[in-house]
Amino acid sequence: MRILVYPGSFDPVTNGHLDIIERAAKICDKLIVAVLVNRNKAPVFSIEERVALLKEVLDGKPNIEIAAFSGLLVDFMKKKGANTIIKGLRAVSDFEYEFQMALLNKHLDNNIETLFMMTGINYSYLSSSAVRELASHGGNIKGLVPDIIIDRIYKKFEENRK
Repeated sequence: MRILVYPGSFDPVTNGHLDIIERAAKICDKLIVAVLVNRNKAPVFSIEERVALLKEVLDGKPNIEIAAFSGLLVDFMKKKGANTIIKGLRAVSDFEYEFQMALLNKHLDNNIETLFMMTGINYSYLSSSAVRELASHGGNIKGLVPDIIIDRIYKKFEENRK
């Protein structure tokens, strides 16, 4: 069974993420969307909220699993029986960091491979941080994130302002 792992913070999930998820799911038997608990970042959405948003957005996709993880990605992958990481690239600027991470993961486990997938041209400018910035000021995020989670994103920022 070919298992790919797509790691990220997904704070929140964007249509750019979904573009990569849907395309990656077509080239494997199982895609694990791995939601990172990163102690170095202060996410707007809790790990539970991020997993719940992804589960709602990806409901009904039979070969996609959503799982939270902390620690080393290679350790998570061993537990899941996976050996391939899928990473989305928006622009050349993403490549340098992702290339470094791919080499580090390969150093930690020689069996780990990283596949880079270019995001669709419609999402090359899109990031979770841009969505957070827009939403925090009440800007229009329609078309940037799945419609079914727009209200919850705005609500989260309203709660944070109180």
